[in-house]
Amino acid sequence: MKSRPSQPRDRGIPEATVARLPLYLRALHGMAERGIATVSSEDLANAAGVNSAKLRKDLSHLGSYGTRGVGYEVEYLVYQISRELGLTQDWAVAIVGVGNLGRALANYGGFVSRGFRVAALVDADPEVVGETIAGLNVEHIDDLEAVIKRRGVSIVVLATPAAAAQEVCDRVVAVGVTSILNFAPVVLSVPETVDVRKVDLSIELQILAFHEQRKAGGPLMAVDGQ
Repeated sequence: MKSRPSQPRDRGIPEATVARLPLYLRALHGMAERGIATVSSEDLANAAGVNSAKLRKDLSHLGSYGTRGVGYEVEYLVYQISRELGLTQDWAVAIVGVGNLGRALANYGGFVSRGFRVAALVDADPEVVGETIAGLNVEHIDDLEAVIKRRGVSIVVLATPAAAAQEVCDRVVAVGVTSILNFAPVVLSVPETVDVRKVDLSIELQILAFHEQRKAGGPLMAVDGQ
């Protein structure tokens, strides 16, 4: 067993392209809401924050090349990307760890419109278990495996303290879960068949702090020999 990033298991679509598809989809949803029927590669690339050549190459992996002089049909491209990302079906999600972050995730309304349904909330705190959050009853961590099976959970979100994350990870993997979104500040060890995506807000803030320091003329690391 080892810790590893998610790897694409599809028909040859590069991992970097997969990572950008949600950016295109978000931009397209915004355009659809504004009643835009077609979009050029340049406009879609600008909305997604990438260059147009990269966008055209990414979309070519989906078999979508657009129409010269017209661009891409927004509604159909939404369908194509959604299908490729597996968002044309309903994915049941369990959130394990219902602290401040877990509560915020449970109450986030954007999951349903993107193909994700929060189906279960699980926690170890007796004062939290039994509470109703976002219409769901918080269930006890001792019943984790039964909850996953009963609710048909496909994806588990870990919002636990770091010390508990690996144990919970092992338990959900043992019961058949192969997709985990990890918010705990720890690197998880998983089998090759399990995909883990890690979200570490503190790391992102540290990177922003680095750039802020650079913009303010802060210290740079010395180069060896100089």
